[in-house]
Amino acid sequence: MNIQSKNALITGGAIRVGKAISLELARAGADIIVNYSSSNKEALETTREIEDMGRKALAVKADISKWDEVQAMFVEIHEQMGSVDILVNNASLFKRTPVPTTSMDAWHSVTGVQIDGAFYLSNLAATDMLASKEGVIINIVDLSAWEAWPNLTAHAVGKSALLAMTRQFALELQPHVRVNAIVPGPILPPPGYTEEQIKKVADRTLLKRWGTPVDISRTVKFLIESDYINAEFITVDGGERYGRRKKQ
Repeated sequence: MNIQSKNALITGGAIRVGKAISLELARAGADIIVNYSSSNKEALETTREIEDMGRKALAVKADISKWDEVQAMFVEIHEQMGSVDILVNNASLFKRTPVPTTSMDAWHSVTGVQIDGAFYLSNLAATDMLASKEGVIINIVDLSAWEAWPNLTAHAVGKSALLAMTRQFALELQPHVRVNAIVPGPILPPPGYTEEQIKKVADRTLLKRWGTPVDISRTVKFLIESDYINAEFITVDGGERYGRRKKQ
């Protein structure tokens, strides 16, 4: 797909990796819809940066785990920007969910974003894309789709579901809509990480370093422009998945 003048919706597009994706696609010529849930200030800053590049930008607040809010967001997008040509399901809620548990709150909040939200968005974006007979959906997963992560059951299940959704939507929406996934490794340390924790994570990659948000945003751009890649994933993890096998 030629990115120029396309409308791209990025969930969680105001901060961290989401912001890098928003800016990357704007530089490539897309107009950007920045979805956010609580990062109002950051969303407005990101849209200003996009507009400074000469592209259109719209910040839309919506809790994507709620069907009615996703529907309302698409109404606003259609009124102000037109149809959605590119969707990047980037938003993710990272909460501990040890099992067994006596509360389902964390489970529902995490899977609500990663499973329900991604489905709601992809479902509505698919209608736009099929009408124009062109579209790209990119899902951001991680290595927990293949691995069990301690105390992060909802996260791992959510990312596994998102990977399955990648294949399923690619099948259901062919031949006009392509759906692929990106699997980041260590890109940005979580808040509160110590220098020791940061170094430990870097050392378990084959490159012995963290990546950057730009590593992910460039891969998003590559997948949008690569018209013969479909129902696939690209791992961008510095070799972390195989780092435990390296010689010490």
